[in-house]
This record gives sequence, structure tokens and C-alpha cells, in this order.
Amino acid sequence: MKILKIILLICITYFSILLPEAKAQRHVENLPKYDFKKYHFGFTLGFNEMNFVVKPVKDLEQFDTLLVIEPAPDYGFNIGIVSSVKLLEYLDLRFVPTLSFGDRIIEYSLLVDETEIVKQQKRTETTNIDFPLTLKYKSKRITNTRAYVLGGLRYSIDLASQYKKKANEQDVLVKLYQSDYSFELGAGFDFFLEYFKFGIEIKMIYGIRDLLKRENNFYTQSIDKLSSKIFWLTFTFE
Repeated sequence: MKILKIILLICITYFSILLPEAKAQRHVENLPKYDFKKYHFGFTLGFNEMNFVVKPVKDLEQFDTLLVIEPAPDYGFNIGIVSSVKLLEYLDLRFVPTLSFGDRIIEYSLLVDETEIVKQQKRTETTNIDFPLTLKYKSKRITNTRAYVLGGLRYSIDLASQYKKKANEQDVLVKLYQSDYSFELGAGFDFFLEYFKFGIEIKMIYGIRDLLKRENNFYTQSIDKLSSKIFWLTFTFE
């Protein structure tokens, strides 16, 4: 719901600020020499919804009272630096190192006294340094607006990872490995304003690696694979 509210806020911002300006200047092309430059730099600000893809083991019933394992999304934010190089007329190569913050949650449903279902949550704090390398395919510019799609690969390092922390019987942690590999797909719009280019971009990121460090407890032994699934809403300024 929070992500939907954020998207709604972006739409309201666009129609209240950018659209009137676009109408007022529909015959005036801002930054006319922008696409002739080979290199562009800028920064990004955004929000994220961090989540997991959880694949339980096939024989989950061996863990007695454990019924269901589900991921629960949580929200955070990210900031990054844009470096872009023009490869072809409508194709750019982008490198956007980003610092992203958020939490991810795994929810375990347990049967108690054969009648009551209790849910336990294991929360993992995440502070990623992301190194994505993506290709951005752009549409033809229509005055001061254009659309684009992008896709690529990323390598991430989790600075908040507790995979080396010693086990604690009183507070069992679900530990994740520090590094992750993923691919990303997204789309967005660029708006050429008077002094800079403003972009709105949405992106889905799917992890390839199994992140879970397995220890001698049912919280980890009941999961066959645990990978990243992250949604990003990003604003770019170039």
C-alpha cells in the first residue's frame, strides 16, 4: 500500500508541476544539445520495497508445528550516483553505484495446541552497496519527454550482514550471506527541464544466489532456497 501511495504522489506531482510546464513550452525544446554529449552524470533518490522469494523444503511437515513460510515486504530508501555513456543513438550504458537501506522479513506460521496459529517473524536488516551495470534503450525524444526501458546485472554487498555472528539460542537469527548477484528490469520516463533532465523510473530486481546461511534450527533448515526480490521507485537528476 505504501508503494501505491508513493506512485500516486508521483502522478500528482507530475500533473501539477511538470505537465503545465510541458504544455507552456510544448514548442520549446529544453537542453537541445543534451543527446549530442557522450557522457552524462547525475544522482538518484528513491524508495524500495525489499522482499524475498522463499522456497520451502518439500517435506515441510517434518518440522511438527510449522505450517507455512512466507516473505513479508518492508520499505526503505536508496541514493546513488549516475554515470552514463552513449553507445548508439538510442542506447546508453549506465553504471549507478547505489547505497540502499531497508529490512526484509520471513514469517513462520506455527500451530499451537492444535487449534491456534501463531506467526513468528524473523527480520533481517539490509544496507546494500549495489553495483548495477545496465543497458538503457530510449525512445525518440518528443519535445521534452521520452520513455525508456532498461535491463542488466548487479552485484551487491550487504554491510549489515550478520552471517559471521555466533549463534545465540535465546535469539535465533536468520543470517544472510554478504554478497548477492541479481538481474534487473525496468522502465521510466525522462523529462527535459530548463536546467536538468528529471527522470521517474520503476525497477524489479531478482536475486540469483541462495542467500541463506543454514544452521541447526528449523528457521533455516525448513527453507530450500531464499533469494532477493526488490522493487525500486527512483528519481534521477542529470
